[in-house]
Amino acid sequence: MLWPSPPWESVTYWALDLETGGLDVKSDPILAVGMVPVRGGAIRLAETYASLVRPDAPEGIRPDSMRAHHLVPHDVREAPRIAALLGEIDLRIREGALLVHNAAVDVRFLRRAYRQAGRRWPGPPVVDTVALLLKAARRARFVNPDAPEFEPELNLAAARRRMALPEYATHDALIDAIAAAELFLVLRRRLAARTLRDLR
Repeated sequence: MLWPSPPWESVTYWALDLETGGLDVKSDPILAVGMVPVRGGAIRLAETYASLVRPDAPEGIRPDSMRAHHLVPHDVREAPRIAALLGEIDLRIREGALLVHNAAVDVRFLRRAYRQAGRRWPGPPVVDTVALLLKAARRARFVNPDAPEFEPELNLAAARRRMALPEYATHDALIDAIAAAELFLVLRRRLAARTLRDLR
């Protein structure tokens, strides 16, 4: 028997995006964090949280990542280190669920930051818009087996474009968190998800 799951709109989802100095979770630094809540089924822009992050080694920012997010060592030189920001992040993600676009990247970087700071990972429910895109594609094929088969766009900007959402600048942590929150609401409706379990 399945445990009851709360109605989806009763859960607060903190959309989070990280900009990093590369994609190697073992060594690349976090350079920026952006968060926005989805509360009562609506995005609460007045409650956003964002900060640049000073890496331990500025030379650890890979040139290809600089081309994506345009953050250079000078930009983050005066920023707090990630350990100093984890209290603010933790306060938010303990409120409900963590919402990310591609948990394989953001959640792993965040868990590493917790571990390195000697903090216990709170283990929030994670809702991943990449997983929801895949679920929506499977559902569409199930509903209409004769529909032309296509692979869903998993890139955040491309997925938003396909869903007719407005185009935003990419690789800014806060803007990407808002973009993921908007995509989440569209996918929730498309999947007719009624509970938190339906979104995982």
